[in-house]
Amino acid sequence: MNAAEKRHPDQERTQIRRKQVLDAAACCFGRSGFHGASMAEISKAAGMSAGHIYNYFDNKDAIIAAFVQQNMERVSALMVDLALKDDPLQSLVDQIGEHVRESMDPHLWVLPLEIFSESARNPKIAALLHDADRRTRAQFRAVLKSARIKRGLAVDDGLLDGRLETIIAMYQGLHVRALHNPALDEAAVVAGFRLAFTALLLH
Repeated sequence: MNAAEKRHPDQERTQIRRKQVLDAAACCFGRSGFHGASMAEISKAAGMSAGHIYNYFDNKDAIIAAFVQQNMERVSALMVDLALKDDPLQSLVDQIGEHVRESMDPHLWVLPLEIFSESARNPKIAALLHDADRRTRAQFRAVLKSARIKRGLAVDDGLLDGRLETIIAMYQGLHVRALHNPALDEAAVVAGFRLAFTALLLH
């Protein structure tokens, strides 16, 4: 057995433990907020000692950094998948129902809102979010540009950037709308998104 094979079980165990901590932290942040949730509370929810948690994360900022990294990887994977579609622009329109439902699910938007809030006070978290946004935005822009060229549509910088930012803002804004208006009509929102996306993407 070579050195890499010997390390594998430890690496796998580390990933399992890190996920255990992140799952616990997500519950605690959602229940008590970033500042309200202590490392002791997180360790109890994770079923391990606070000292054990520090083997994987130096502090709560490091836990949030891991959440930001996770989300960046998730979005990046979605962009790779989108780029492989025969018609990425039409796929974005067709998947609106699924993506709107996800964005309105309180189990999914509570943690991002907590991270956004913390970034307004914490320059380190803000820098992480800015970097993640820059990377995923660049991926998304490249997919949109390629797909629009394929369709023979305009691809000047101002048009691309404006439509890209509008699409991102619409989805990110759904978190806040779902919070402010729990009775939001999902079907009506999906219809509105489909109308807007058809204009933004296919024209």
